[in-house]
Amino acid sequence: MNDIDAWVWWLVGAAALGIPLVVTAMPEFGMLAVGAVAAGVVAGLGFDAVIQVLAFVVVSVALIAVVRPIAARHGRQRPQLATGIDALKGKQAVVLERVDGSGGRIKLAGEIWSARALDTGRAYEAGQEVDVVDIEGATAIVI
Repeated sequence: MNDIDAWVWWLVGAAALGIPLVVTAMPEFGMLAVGAVAAGVVAGLGFDAVIQVLAFVVVSVALIAVVRPIAARHGRQRPQLATGIDALKGKQAVVLERVDGSGGRIKLAGEIWSARALDTGRAYEAGQEVDVVDIEGATAIVI
């Protein structure tokens, strides 16, 4: 084992860190693997073991400290493309049957929906255009 260069061991360590990355989907293992690759490069350049370990620690900690918060911030962002009922909010619809506080029918995105007015004292007659402000179950709330 003494005849195997240190850089090979670092690359084996990087590959070994890739296994739990794939199995657990924890990106921290990937960052540690990149640190091991950096230590392998340092070992390949002929630096001693202390510098190799220092390169591993510095690169790994730097990646975890910088990349992890960025990834977490991106994970919390809502998608910019609204889908499902979220895509219908804010759309215009045409009243098919009178819509008031108790109900009615509209044509929204090519489909017929039950609807009711947000303002219970207001009524919209057939042919009027209304704006969808919310969806509650299968009922569009309009103004």
